Amino acid sequence: MTRALVLRTAGTNCDRETVEALGRAGAEVELVHLRRLVAEPQRLDAAELVVFPGGFSYGDDIAAGRVFGYEVRTRLAEAFAGFVARGGYVLGVCNGFQILVDTGLLEPPERRGAARRFALTTNASARFECRWVTLEVQPCACTWLPAGLRMEVPVAHAEGRFVPRDAAAYAELLAAGQIALRYVAPDGGAVAYPANPNGSHGDVAGVCDPTGRVLGLMPHPERNIQPWHHPRWTRLPALERGAGQDFYDRLVEAAAGVAV
Repeated sequence: MTRALVLRTAGTNCDRETVEALGRAGAEVELVHLRRLVAEPQRLDAAELVVFPGGFSYGDDIAAGRVFGYEVRTRLAEAFAGFVARGGYVLGVCNGFQILVDTGLLEPPERRGAARRFALTTNASARFECRWVTLEVQPCACTWLPAGLRMEVPVAHAEGRFVPRDAAAYAELLAAGQIALRYVAPDGGAVAYPANPNGSHGDVAGVCDPTGRVLGLMPHPERNIQPWHHPRWTRLPALERGAGQDFYDRLVEAAAGVAV
């Protein structure tokens, strides 16, 4: 059975939904406060999967995810480096994605600490965006997600616009299979605002590390795990569950193969 840790702190608000989605996927889940993990980093040794859920950690008072990311980077860098090196999986959703960017875990080990190749910045609309979008998995290093898979999930963020440092950095990310998810039309076609809710370059909604085991995305799959989570559920064909549950099922199944 996959053992998963869901990390929370002041301002985290999607931890319970994340625990529910992972539990439904068959994982043994423990909700852990960041300070507890700082005091007991060995907790990572007994896990195959760690999730940074969405929310507004520490109120996003400096910048979205900045304080949480700083604490991980300065107090748990060695522990997380070891966790990823032995094959552990890490997911960051919305605020969790912002945290992963700040920690450097989306970069290969040799690039951690170097100049960042991309950032998540203020939405092009200059306002908080809360709406449903369609995502499509790209051919990428996340082999546990089939390319072409689409899912409808909600977004809720003010700082989710993916911006590469320059054209060369973006080309490197593409070549390494790190562009994992894009915003698309329901039929897979090209989009503009509001289907791309934040103005992300290349319609990028999610980025992974070169191994495909560390993934960050702005939309919230855990907010669409039951049929009635979808705003049009009464008009859709009968479903047993929401599209986001399939995402978590695949993640938990992939992480189950990690040897501890």
